[in-house]
Order: sequence, then C-alpha cells, then structure tokens
Amino acid sequence: MIARTLFGADPFRNIRRLQDEVSRLEFPAVNAFVNQDGVIITAELPGVRSEDLDILIHRDSVTLSGERQTEADDARRAYHRRERRQGRFARTVSLPFVVDPNKVGADLLNGLLTLDLPRAEEDKPKRIHVKASKEAGHG
Repeated sequence: MIARTLFGADPFRNIRRLQDEVSRLEFPAVNAFVNQDGVIITAELPGVRSEDLDILIHRDSVTLSGERQTEADDARRAYHRRERRQGRFARTVSLPFVVDPNKVGADLLNGLLTLDLPRAEEDKPKRIHVKASKEAGHG
C-alpha cells in the first residue's frame, strides 16, 4: 500500500523507465513502434549473423543477445581508432503489452533485424455489450 502511494499504481514503472534510458546507450540501437496488431522492433546489428543471434520473449519484454564475431586478422592490427563493438551483447526492451511468443516474426536483412511482435489475444482490450434491462417498478 505504501509503495503504491509513493510510486503510483505500478511501483516498478519508474525502474523500467530508468532501465530503458540506460539501454539507449547500449548496443544494438533499437526503434520500437506500436501498430494495430502489436509492436514492431528494428535493431541495428551490422556484422551479426543470424546463427549468432538469440531472441527471448517473456510476456512484455524481448531480449536480444548474441555475438559479433571478431574479424579474422584483428589481432595483427594496430588500431588508430576502434569504435565498432565486438564480442557478446545483450539488450532487453520492455514492451507496452504482453505479446504472443508463438506468433513472433524475425527477419535479419543487411544488418537490420525486424521483429514483428503481435499482441496476445488475452491482453487485448475487450468490448463489453451492455444490455438494457427492465427495472422493477418501471414499465
């Protein structure tokens, strides 16, 4: 009760928001937008092969993890500047609703991963039809 009073209806909402802010600094860079069917996420993954990529869906979050392979002659190079990240990575993105993991689509083309994450049927808003009934003493 105190947590709800201090932090609103969802005390973890601020924690998730902070996690999202920190995640912006991480690899890979992602965009997420909502459409009528669910969420579309695009992630920049240059140099990552599909066999080196794992996608984990858990209710209202998606985790991208994998490895960007080191270039074959990397050990022999004397770098002047090295900004492209290599090695293992993981990034979790919170979603605005629960998705159906059995209907998720994933496509990696030219270093751009596109995830189609449909909203779970049980999480979609339901319209309730209200019937007019006769009240006692009327009619």
